[in-house]
Amino acid sequence: MAKKFKVTLKRSLIGCTQDQRETVRCLGLRNRQQTVVVADNPAMRGQIMKVQHLLDVQVEK
Repeated sequence: MAKKFKVTLKRSLIGCTQDQRETVRCLGLRNRQQTVVVADNPAMRGQIMKVQHLLDVQVEK
């Protein structure tokens, strides 16, 4: 079974660059405190690393 990440948007996007906003949107997050589950693959890991200061990430099995 593949691992997954549980990603929660903890910080506001006010003051962030447009590129960071688009990355958060591509992760499936729209509002603060919203949580989504994403697959563990290199593309998602790269997106998470790009905006890690805005997110809370937990590993799910």
